[in-house]
Amino acid sequence: MHIEFLVEEYSAEVVLTSILPRILEEEISYVIHPFSGKTDLLSQLPNRLKGYRKWLPEDGRIVVLVDQDGADCRTLKAKLEEAAKKAGFVTKSDAQGRNKFEVINRLAIEELEAWFFGDPEALVQAYPRVPATIRRKAQYRNPDTIVGGTWEALERVLKRTGYYSCGMPKVETARNISKYMDPFRNSSKSFQVFRDALLEMT
Repeated sequence: MHIEFLVEEYSAEVVLTSILPRILEEEISYVIHPFSGKTDLLSQLPNRLKGYRKWLPEDGRIVVLVDQDGADCRTLKAKLEEAAKKAGFVTKSDAQGRNKFEVINRLAIEELEAWFFGDPEALVQAYPRVPATIRRKAQYRNPDTIVGGTWEALERVLKRTGYYSCGMPKVETARNISKYMDPFRNSSKSFQVFRDALLEMT
C-alpha cells in the first residue's frame, strides 16, 4: 500500500514524519506534501485530486489533514468531502463502515498543537521545565477544547517556563515534541480519530 498525505503546512509534515513510523507497518510507503497554509491546500485540492485519479494505483490511498482553526467543522469537512467525490474517489465517510475507501479527510481540532497537549509526557520530555502536573490542569485536560487557540496556549506555557521569550518557532516546537510522542497514549480525540482511520485503512 502507498499513501499520499496532503497537509497544510511544513510543521504538520514534521509531525507526521516523526509519528507515522510508529503507526504504520513498515511495508507501507508514503509521501507527505505540505502546502503554504490551509487556503493554498483548499484551492489546489480539486485539481490535485483529479490528478491522483489518473495515476493512483489500486492500493493507493490519500489522507488530507487540515487544522480546524475556528472554522465550522461540518462546513470544512464537507468541502474536503465534496472535492474528493467530484474527483471520483470514495471517502471514508462515504464508505459507511465498508473497507473500500480511497480518501480520508481529517481535521486537527482546533489546531495541530492540540495533539501536543494530548501527549503531555512528550511535551515535558521535549521541554523539561514544563511541570509534569500540566496533565492535571483543567484547561488542558481535553486538548480539543482549549480556549483561545492551542498554538497560543502552547506558546504561553513555554514562555512561562522560560522557553521562546521572543515567540514560539512552530516548526522547531513541532519537531522537538513529536519525536517523543506515543500515538497510542494521546488523549486528543481528533488525534485518536486520525490514528484510528489510518489503522483501519491499512
